[in-house]
Parts: sequence; structure tokens; C-alpha cells
Amino acid sequence: MKLHGNARTCPNSRRLIVERVKEQGWSVTAAAAAAGVSERTVYRWLARWRTEGSAGLLDRSSRPQRSPRRLPTRTVQAIEALRRLRMTASEIAEVLSLAVSTVSLWLKRIGLGKRSSLEPPEPPNRYERRRPGELVHVDIKQLGRISVRGAGHRMVGHRQSQVAPRRHNGRRMERATGFEYVHVMVDDYTRLAYAEVLPTLRASCAIGFLRRAHAWFRERGVEVESVMSDNGAGYVAYAYRDALADLGLRQIRIKPYRPRTNGKAERFIQTLKNEWAYGRIYCSSTERTEALPLFLDRYNFRRPHGSLGHQPPASRLTNVVRNYT
Repeated sequence: MKLHGNARTCPNSRRLIVERVKEQGWSVTAAAAAAGVSERTVYRWLARWRTEGSAGLLDRSSRPQRSPRRLPTRTVQAIEALRRLRMTASEIAEVLSLAVSTVSLWLKRIGLGKRSSLEPPEPPNRYERRRPGELVHVDIKQLGRISVRGAGHRMVGHRQSQVAPRRHNGRRMERATGFEYVHVMVDDYTRLAYAEVLPTLRASCAIGFLRRAHAWFRERGVEVESVMSDNGAGYVAYAYRDALADLGLRQIRIKPYRPRTNGKAERFIQTLKNEWAYGRIYCSSTERTEALPLFLDRYNFRRPHGSLGHQPPASRLTNVVRNYT
């Protein structure tokens, strides 16, 4: 039960008021003073108790008993039926001669505000490979490049901060102009992760990252066998396919518009953004890039991972060498 924020009494204190007046012989004035309420309030709870018993001491809904301007039930049913035909709020409003705001309000009330609500959610399909290196996930995240003029709106909460230069701890901060790209590779079994900040998402950068990441995992005893990626231009290029063949790797590309298939890379990118890219204010892109190895070292070797029993990813390696650079 939800009490009103300004309520002076609760069901227990109301019952106490009734007991004091009816059983203990208190006067209404004394009971009101002891409870910190008016005599009128005491009379109201006494009247409710006489007519409804203990149920009358509970809070009632503040909703009016009558709503003459409320939409008829048949109209609400018509809104729902038209929505299930995948009509927009504007189309429904035109058909039923209603305001768009009214239709939108009722669609939200009946749980059909979004078209995705018309279809049941797809059940999760969680999987995990049996050994390190059997499958790695690769992906790319675009970040705003920090250049001259002030911290970005993501950090300070408003875009006025981008108008003029600002300082942080005595140093000139820079704002985002252009983009740079974080390439990531995550092992499916261990969740061990490697990442680099590169200037583009082209195949040339993706290939260079692939070779360096492959060597990084090999140094830690992980022999990569397959690479899962989306259908980005860099990953479907013939040069990328040839680089995979040179390394003896098999490529698995996810179905279009199904990023959840590559979910481990997507989830790592979310952690990367929250704890590294947007976790603090950086004065330059260089400073942010220099902080990436420190984050990866903590993520791989010290940070608890929920899907690994709150152990770091390196705990799943039997021959791990803690030599991250």
C-alpha cells in the first residue's frame, strides 16, 4: 500500500485512534492531540470504522468515482485493435477523429506505445564456447575526438559548454571535433578483451588491429580459431578476408540487424564507455587513449565479472601471464 506523502497517519495509527476513543475512553479532542491531527480527522476515521470495519482504515484511491470526459471503453478497444494492425498514432487519430495526444496517451496506458510491444520479445539465446580462443568477437565503437574548446555535453550535461574553452585542474580542456574509433576483440569463453583507438574503421585499420590482437592473445596462451563480426564495410572487405586466411582464422558474420548475436562485444563496449571513455573528464584525446591500457589491465586481471562468478576474465586462463602493456 502506498501512503500519501503528506499523510500524518497510517492504518496502525488510525486503529490506535479508534481503540483509544472506543475502548479506552479517550475523548476525541485528546485522541486528536495525541495523534497530531484535527478532531475532524478523528471523526472521519471513527465513521469509516463504524461502517466498514478495519478495511475503512486503509487509504482509498484519489481517483474520482465518475469521469464524464473519459473515453468510452469501445473507443479504447478500437484504438487497441487499430494499433494491432500496426497503425501509427496519427493514423488512428485520423480514423477515430481524436486528438493525436489522446491516442498516444491511451496507447501508452494499454502498453502499446511502441510498435515493438506488438510482438512478444525474442527469448534470450545465451551461449558460451568450451575453450579459450574457439571464438572471439570483434566490433568497433565510434567516439567523438577531443580537440580544442571545452568538455563535451555528455560530461557536463549541456551544450553551452562547447561554446568557449574551459579548464580542468588548471589545464585547457578540448571539445569533440571529428571522430576516432575503438576496435575491440573479446574472447567468448574467458571474456578476455583487447582494444585499440584507431583513426578510422576502414579495412586497413581493422586488419592491423586483427593482427595485433591475434598476437596479443597468443602471448597469453589463447590460440584464436574463429572471429565473429558484424557486416561493417571493414569486415566484409576482401582484404580482411585475406588477412583472416593468412592467420588461419575462420570468419563468422552475424545476420543483418541482429547485433545481439555479437552481444559479448556489445556488452564489453558498454562497459568500456561507462568506465573508461565517459568515466571521467579528459583534456584531450591523447589523454583518453593513454588511459585505455590501464582500464584493460584492470578489466582483464582485477575487475569482477558477473558472468564469471565475480572473477576477472584472466581467472579462466590456466597459463595466464600478467604482462599487459
